[in-house]
Amino acid sequence: MGLDVLKAELPEFAKDLKLNLGSVVGNSKLPEQTLWGTVLACAIASRSPKVLRELEPEAKSHLSEEAFNAAKAAAAIMAMNNVYYRAMHLIGDPEYGNLRAGLRMNIMANPGAPKADFELWSLAVSAINGCGRCLESHEQVLRKEGVPRETIQEAIKIAAVVNAVGVTLESEAQLV
Repeated sequence: MGLDVLKAELPEFAKDLKLNLGSVVGNSKLPEQTLWGTVLACAIASRSPKVLRELEPEAKSHLSEEAFNAAKAAAAIMAMNNVYYRAMHLIGDPEYGNLRAGLRMNIMANPGAPKADFELWSLAVSAINGCGRCLESHEQVLRKEGVPRETIQEAIKIAAVVNAVGVTLESEAQLV
């Protein structure tokens, strides 16, 4: 099981991450598809080959093919959008908001998973990538869809822990 492998490979100084990984995934109240789509999108966004290798097969076993591809699509489109919208925001010139982005984002109209799941996966990836504008946008859509704040918080906790596990394991691998 991928989660167990990752927990076993975390060094003793990262015991909190080991406990948190088990908790945010193992004790999640999210529906299975929502949970594992979040885990997969965050594993991709973590940029950790180890985390992705361990969590992708487990996610695939819990997701339909459509949801699996939608979670991967959320990570892919947010990799682009988070850079673009974060940069437009950080430049600080509101006139950029009047310019057409001109970036294709067709997947957002029909991702192959329920809108709320895709938005939650996009929000979690945006948390990892640090795009405030995207976080605000996806949170507003989720709230309009009736998604409770606790669900949004849970996705962000998954993002935080999966990313931290990836950072820790990759940095430790460089020290060996």
